[in-house]
Amino acid sequence: MSNIKWFTLMLALGSGALTVAQAGTTAADHKGNNMYQINITLDDAVITARLDDTPTVRDFIGRLPMTVKLEDYAATEKVTYLPRKLTTEGAPAGVDPAIGDIAYYAPWGNIAIYYKDFGYSPGLIKLGEITSGMAHLKFSGAKQATIELIQTN
Repeated sequence: MSNIKWFTLMLALGSGALTVAQAGTTAADHKGNNMYQINITLDDAVITARLDDTPTVRDFIGRLPMTVKLEDYAATEKVTYLPRKLTTEGAPAGVDPAIGDIAYYAPWGNIAIYYKDFGYSPGLIKLGEITSGMAHLKFSGAKQATIELIQTN
């Protein structure tokens, strides 16, 4: 067994955070996985993002396109609430989001786009990250946004 796979297996056994299916994969195995590209359109501005290939992301993109209201939350993130919760199958217990991350907060059923740093949150699932247009998130109040899938790699 390769060192990477053994290390991954040890992490899976030690933390309980990874599933048996994940334990047999390496970082190199993920390079061939699908990535999804979306556009978030606010007025005439377009924000582009790349989403990972996970069950939560696939559930989300299966609902696109959608028009939502993005509003500020805690001067840290823009949020929108989904009418129906996404799957959390295979998701980690939580994540520490970075600026530009797009995440799903499972307890409340909302999508969050982080424009400021924030700490670890249980129940938070990273979906992907903004690749261009972060400056368009610097608005006050609420704005209508259209989210659409534009590409699958």
